[in-house]
Order: sequence, then structure tokens, then C-alpha cells
Amino acid sequence: MVDYQPLRFIQEPIEVSFDLPPALEKKPGCPNRFSWGEERFEIVEMLAEWHDYRRRGRMARNMRPEHAATAARRGSWGVGLDYYRVRTDCGRIFDLYYDRAPVDAGRRKGAWFLERELAPIE
Repeated sequence: MVDYQPLRFIQEPIEVSFDLPPALEKKPGCPNRFSWGEERFEIVEMLAEWHDYRRRGRMARNMRPEHAATAARRGSWGVGLDYYRVRTDCGRIFDLYYDRAPVDAGRRKGAWFLERELAPIE
């Protein structure tokens, strides 16, 4: 297993696209490409995937404990982050994530973010 170290934290919104539209808009899976500023990246390999569906703040207090435990495993509407570590066509490695929270009442889908760029630890 290869370990990675952060080169830089980015934490900026990105535009993503898929070869096939996701079956579930709140669980879209790893995209096929993304745009960050003027740069465009093709994703050639998903290196890792993980999910954080914990509820935070007042959202953590609005469920019974047994329901909150299930929601933390499976996710619930508008809560959580889906992370993907990817290698791009130019060999760069990034962590990106999908924030499942609605942007606002008119835009109920979540948003994609580029979290950081990484490099393998030699």
C-alpha cells in the first residue's frame, strides 16, 4: 500500500462530469473528470474511497441514538461527505469530495470540492 503526503491544501469548488449520469444524485460516485479554474483533469484511476456521514452540530441532536448510528453508516439526505483519492491523466494525485448538503432551497444538490493535492511518500 502506498502512503501519500499532502503537497498543498486547496479546498476550492470544482466542476465534475461523468461518462454516465449517476443513478443517485446524492451518491454520485467518483467522477470521470473535473475542472479546477482553467485546468481540466481526466481521472484515470480511483485510488481510494471513503465516506463521512456523521451528523454535526444541531443535526447531531435531532435523531434518536439508534437512528443516528444507522445514519452514520449509510448516510441520510443532505448529510455527509463522499471522498475520492484519484490519479489524473497527467499523474497528479488529488483528494476530492462531494458535500451532500444542499447549497440552498433552489439548489438541492450538493457540491464538489478539491480538497488537496498529494504525492507518494518515497
